[in-house]
Amino acid sequence: MTPEILARLQAARAAKRPVALLTRLTDGEQHLWPEDAVPGVLAEAAEAALREDAARSITLDGESWFVHPHNPPLRLIVVGAVHIAQALVPMAMPLGFAVTVVDPRRAWATAERFPGITLIHEWTDDAMTALAPDARSAVVTLTHDPKLDDPALDVALRSEAFYIGALGSRRTHAKRVARLRETGHSEAAIARIRAPIGLDIEAVTAPEIALSILAEIVALRRGAAIGVRAAPAPAPAGQAA
Repeated sequence: MTPEILARLQAARAAKRPVALLTRLTDGEQHLWPEDAVPGVLAEAAEAALREDAARSITLDGESWFVHPHNPPLRLIVVGAVHIAQALVPMAMPLGFAVTVVDPRRAWATAERFPGITLIHEWTDDAMTALAPDARSAVVTLTHDPKLDDPALDVALRSEAFYIGALGSRRTHAKRVARLRETGHSEAAIARIRAPIGLDIEAVTAPEIALSILAEIVALRRGAAIGVRAAPAPAPAGQAA
């Protein structure tokens, strides 16, 4: 690898920008996609490698190329150190997610309840701004408290996070939607929120709900057809959550 390619690869990593390193095996020539213009077949292979997060080989004009994806790390940002989070976090780690739990309530977000996990005790707007969710980030809000969930969702909706999910009933979410509208979010932006959160598997217990959430995250990441929920209508005045 030349110093120039190495420097560009390091810059892409620092900027959390996905790139694919293309190496011609006959002579070691290298290109960095999508920064470098390459033939369409190579570009398609690079795009697929990044999407699937897996290296591959391809032959072009009788020459072999090795395609090595360099994606930013997958991240799961969990807002709310609740029981569902305790089930969700250990399930997410074997799937390759670097997990962060955000909750200013120190009695909930403890190392005993979340061993080995990054815990942030700042208020959710500050924490989320610092975390800066990107296109490889999933954001899950679980506190059921508008003072904590809404600021986190506000930041997430302004980001490129590939998944945004919020715990709560349809009535709770309708009220949440009304509040987010008041902060200036469009209908299209709000529709990014998966709520009620998780795939509909009739989940009841905390581990079952955690499983439904992770299944939905994986499905969206892999481009599975799981349907799009219609945005709920605003709740009538005085209606309880």
